[in-house]
Amino acid sequence: MRVIFMGSPDFSVSALDALIAAGHEIVAVYSQPPRPAGRGKKLRPGPVHQRAEALGLEVRTPLNFKNDADIQAFGALNADIAVVVAYGLILPQVILDAPKLGCLNIHASLLPRWRGAAPIHRAIMAGDAETGVCIMQMEAGLDTGPVLMRDSIEISDQATTGMLHDELADMGGRLVVETLRDLGQLKPEPQSEIGMTYARKIDKSEARVDWQQSAMQISRQVRGLSPFPGAWCEISGERVKLLNCEIADGSGAAGVVLDDKITVACGQGALRLTRLQRAGKGPMDGPDFLRGFAVKKGDILA
Repeated sequence: MRVIFMGSPDFSVSALDALIAAGHEIVAVYSQPPRPAGRGKKLRPGPVHQRAEALGLEVRTPLNFKNDADIQAFGALNADIAVVVAYGLILPQVILDAPKLGCLNIHASLLPRWRGAAPIHRAIMAGDAETGVCIMQMEAGLDTGPVLMRDSIEISDQATTGMLHDELADMGGRLVVETLRDLGQLKPEPQSEIGMTYARKIDKSEARVDWQQSAMQISRQVRGLSPFPGAWCEISGERVKLLNCEIADGSGAAGVVLDDKITVACGQGALRLTRLQRAGKGPMDGPDFLRGFAVKKGDILA
């Protein structure tokens, strides 16, 4: 098929690669405009933009689709279908209607659960037992369109957003290829409003750990916000990111370190911190972290 691909972050790259490997013609790639990044704040193209250029594909980066010229240029591609994954813009109806077969969206949740911006984070933070990917026929509402294909995976007690991100990105690439292959035979499944939840964007205010919460709640927070933006607490007055953890035996006053392995008492139960990151340094497993930063039994984390 003649495919317009629309995506921006790392999560979208797997789908672009999968479509090309399946033999589809990518007539253009739409991505978010380059953003200032690094110490020099130079404009840097996003991951999809970089990958598309490396593949010799045309990349377009409109700020929006309010300009008639951008709308006409999109329609002039004469595409069979558009595949959209984490593009970053709400598409107007004129764009959704332009490809002959409309627009498909790869969404990283089991719709109607977790429509919106941060479905992977929210699934872990809510304690969901599973998540997955849906291939959805797009319509004007936010993630409201009928589902053409879906698949699921279990969320383990050690799963972080980073881990699920990579698994679901690969799943999305596989599923969209299967969807295009079987498109004429698939029956769209309308979404029920029963069980619908909204995955609002992660706010930095959600990242600080409150040790008065239960070990289970904090575990979900830590894993759901890892690697970005990263849950955090203060250890000896220094802000430290907590990137992974595990439920542990023990109890005590909330925030008190219970042993020499960074096991911390919570409002209910205890949590062992297994991966941490100091400001300006790389992520470290617990034993490596302790070699350069003393955390002793009886210390209080804030």
